[in-house]
Amino acid sequence: MGWQDWQVRWRRSSIGINPPVLLMVLYAAIAALGGMALKLPFASTGAITWSDAIFTAVSAITVTGLVVVDTGSVYTSFGQGVIAVLIQLGGLGLMTFAALILSALGQPIGLGHRMVLRDDLNRTAVHDLLRLVRMIFLVVIVCETVGAIVLAFVFVPEFGWSHGLWTSVFHSISAFNNAGFSLFSNSLADYVANPVINLVVPVMFIAGGLGFVVWADIYRKRAFRTLSIHSKITIVGSAILIVTAWLLFALLEWSNPATLGGLEGIGAKIQGSWFQAVTPRTAGFNTLDTSSHTDSTALMTMVLMVIGGGSASTAGGIKVTTAVVLLLATIAFFNRQKELHIFGRSLGLETVLKVMALTTISVLVLILGIFLLTLGHDLPFIVLAFEVASAFGTVGMSMGATGELDTFGQLLIIAIMFLGRVGPLTVGFFLATQSTPRVRYPRGEIYLG
Repeated sequence: MGWQDWQVRWRRSSIGINPPVLLMVLYAAIAALGGMALKLPFASTGAITWSDAIFTAVSAITVTGLVVVDTGSVYTSFGQGVIAVLIQLGGLGLMTFAALILSALGQPIGLGHRMVLRDDLNRTAVHDLLRLVRMIFLVVIVCETVGAIVLAFVFVPEFGWSHGLWTSVFHSISAFNNAGFSLFSNSLADYVANPVINLVVPVMFIAGGLGFVVWADIYRKRAFRTLSIHSKITIVGSAILIVTAWLLFALLEWSNPATLGGLEGIGAKIQGSWFQAVTPRTAGFNTLDTSSHTDSTALMTMVLMVIGGGSASTAGGIKVTTAVVLLLATIAFFNRQKELHIFGRSLGLETVLKVMALTTISVLVLILGIFLLTLGHDLPFIVLAFEVASAFGTVGMSMGATGELDTFGQLLIIAIMFLGRVGPLTVGFFLATQSTPRVRYPRGEIYLG
């Protein structure tokens, strides 16, 4: 069968399927294939269950990082390679890879494919998508290569050339894609005071979390004042969250003997608080014991995990722009303004309604997930709530609940991870559809507050 025949079949099979729904099916199919690959005898050092394999595959394709078995010791080099490929696919988007391959083969990409790609990249238009895809690929290659080279200066002297280079490559892929998978059982806790790890890894997941649209905008315009409103909100909002979380984490954990209080020297404490402040959005690595955080720190971390990173990025969460618009809408309400104003631009009612709908759905998913998880697990409430927030934000941090989950708990977290990564695409599609009402009703009044 020739290439044209495959294209015809693809077009026919795609008729009547909404692009976001098709993306969800693709992600689910890749997760299933990844689970089958991880279940192969030579993918692990011992026998693992199907639930372990599927959980790991979904965690990788959704770039979450929650694990039920130790990645470094349970999975062989082949298994770790499968996880790395899933992370790369999930972080950048399946349609990004498909469009890149088709473009390299000189094959035209039709409007239907561009619509799916548009939703995968969280864009509102289909023009100029291929240029964005090529730029994404270039940014990924450069960032992950540079990251792996720099990390090699830490890992190669410690583990030798073969294991050290693979460790560097794996953590570079995991960091840029905000996955949080590590080959060490305690994540990066052994490097809490290592300046290279504390600089390179956060820079990579912050860069991946800003979003490819922002980087494309920066590349084209080069000056902050000429950037789009989306880029300005993402950059400024991310900077405020990073600085605020850094200061709060240091304040809350400075005297905790199980975290910052157990480190020697102010330099180590500053580095530790810096890493733990930026990793919840939504990298998932940790250099301090997450289970030893105070309840106040855990709550702050949960908020950061739910917010996440930038739109059209490798990060999860409701996104920085959503959080900013929510705050602006609240301020506008108390100031009795009918429009939101920021950076010399106004945001209309439609934007606010979309943000409110997405946030409401996210809150409902979190509440339902926490409720169901508390039914069959005798663990502290904050631990279970933290697990659900981490899964929804595709972060991968845990206070120790992941290894204690039963089969129902694993399936629930799998569903939440999947919804956290690809669910908003479907929601966005239905929010984007417009219909003109045939009947108009008289305006009513209700009392609020």
